[in-house]
Amino acid sequence: MKGSVYILTNHNNSVLYTGVTSNLKERVIQHKLKMHSGSFSARYNISKLVYYEGFEAISEAIKREKQIKGGSRKKKIDLICKMNPDWMDLSSTLNT
Repeated sequence: MKGSVYILTNHNNSVLYTGVTSNLKERVIQHKLKMHSGSFSARYNISKLVYYEGFEAISEAIKREKQIKGGSRKKKIDLICKMNPDWMDLSSTLNT
């Protein structure tokens, strides 16, 4: 994968964060470690990976991120429920 779009949430699944990256595993680690202490994800303790899609080009991932961000919260929840109905943390399933 050259690019990924992802959705993270907090422990209570009450806040959603959509992002894009060229290295999903590394980016999730950064969120979990709160590497950017003033960021939205750090402030709201968002570190649970509940959804992701991989793309061959980062430009495709960016386009998809804009689609997801432009959609309603319900559409994001529907995406998550289709891929991950139990809202488990998927970070352990990422390839090394």
